[in-house]
Amino acid sequence: MRYAVFGNPIAHSKSPQIHAAFAAQFGLAQFRYDKLLAPLDGFAATVRDFIAAGGAGCNVTVPFKEEAFRLAATLSARAEAAGAVNTLLVQADGSLLGDNTDGAGLVADLLRHGELAGRRLLLLGAGGAARGVLLPLSAQTPAAMVLANRTAAKATALAAEFAPRLSVPLTGTGLDGIAGRFDVVINATSASLGGTALPLPADVFAPGALAYDMMYGKDETPFLAQARAAGVATRVDGLGMLVGQAAEAFALWTGHRPQVAPVLAQLRAAL
Repeated sequence: MRYAVFGNPIAHSKSPQIHAAFAAQFGLAQFRYDKLLAPLDGFAATVRDFIAAGGAGCNVTVPFKEEAFRLAATLSARAEAAGAVNTLLVQADGSLLGDNTDGAGLVADLLRHGELAGRRLLLLGAGGAARGVLLPLSAQTPAAMVLANRTAAKATALAAEFAPRLSVPLTGTGLDGIAGRFDVVINATSASLGGTALPLPADVFAPGALAYDMMYGKDETPFLAQARAAGVATRVDGLGMLVGQAAEAFALWTGHRPQVAPVLAQLRAAL
């Protein structure tokens, strides 16, 4: 049972310790998981060599998710919608199934803090991170979804692309076009990496709102600090999403669905 995560860079990855903890929950002594650096111009060949040496599946992180999408012979519906793959499974015939577990990981973490059904949801950002979670978020039947981005045209284009696939209303706008209050506000931008606050309306958070940042760190992210200043009590970073997406991959590979909470607590304590 050999698995790995491929990326460039990859030294920072927490995936090996996450999957080792999952395997321990089920006594899978033969489960092995490594982090492997793939050359920027040699991802596909590196994955094929890994499989030829007995690899049964792998995770894929930046900058290879789109290349993994092209490498997969079969795609899950959520991977097809995302246009990116973060999990590959070697099927019985040797071909590769591509999945994207990011959205499922996000939704599972959000549901630990409240319901999504019937609530107004604002997703900030219109890049790959946002694209990968739209379909799983819509499956929770929020009352409405708004996609907001610094460049309004990018948000409206992504909303127009996804709207026919979704069973809930989705609109796109610029950050300066956000109107109304939202029960769930999710930051899928890279603003927290740069340490900058987003130009959001002062009343964007509804009473009792949940603020969620896909980024995480030892300290509070700028977006969550912004939410705290706005009076939001429930503020959550993306560490749970990281563990949640890994749990989805582990279940796909092994058929075992691990407990996320103890592994999340372990990682949180180590930050």
